[in-house]
Amino acid sequence: MHRFDIVSLSAAPWKNGGGVTREIVCSPPGAGMDGFDWRVSIATIDKPGPFSAFAGVDRVIMLLDGAGVRLRSQDGRIDHRLEVPHAPFAFGGDVALDCELLGGPSTDFNVMSRHGRLRADLRVLHEGGDIAPVERGLLLALHGRWQLNGIDCAPATGLWWDGETRAWQATTLDTGAALVAVRLEPSTNTSCGD
Repeated sequence: MHRFDIVSLSAAPWKNGGGVTREIVCSPPGAGMDGFDWRVSIATIDKPGPFSAFAGVDRVIMLLDGAGVRLRSQDGRIDHRLEVPHAPFAFGGDVALDCELLGGPSTDFNVMSRHGRLRADLRVLHEGGDIAPVERGLLLALHGRWQLNGIDCAPATGLWWDGETRAWQATTLDTGAALVAVRLEPSTNTSCGD
């Protein structure tokens, strides 16, 4: 298990140079942008342009703050306004997307999983509860203080694990609390976007 604090993460340019990202985890370690099984990051979008393409990768994106963006594919199959905070949107990383700002800069949470290997499930909890056992995943406190199996997590902190099945009991007493729970399970899908 690994603990992290968003504030202490290094910022790096996007694969296509169109924004900045703070990588939380990339597994396996040292895999790089073309060889990971799963990756989680937080990105700042401050100008319009194309999203980086990731062949063979399934993506889930969620607005954290700011006005949001409009994502459109060149073939017209995707036209999505990412403007509601904490509402996950899934799409195939192979799809060429253009990004248009809906206002000023915004920050989003990104989960990428290698198609055919892993499937990501992303949920936002506002109350305490059980998080089912899984071999790899990530928990991030967005708002309020959380207790995760007795581990204290302040806003913008969390933990991730890979290779050891863990179940979690999440509790909070704070009004307006929000916790991101990402579970990665072996993939059973055979086509991208299912």
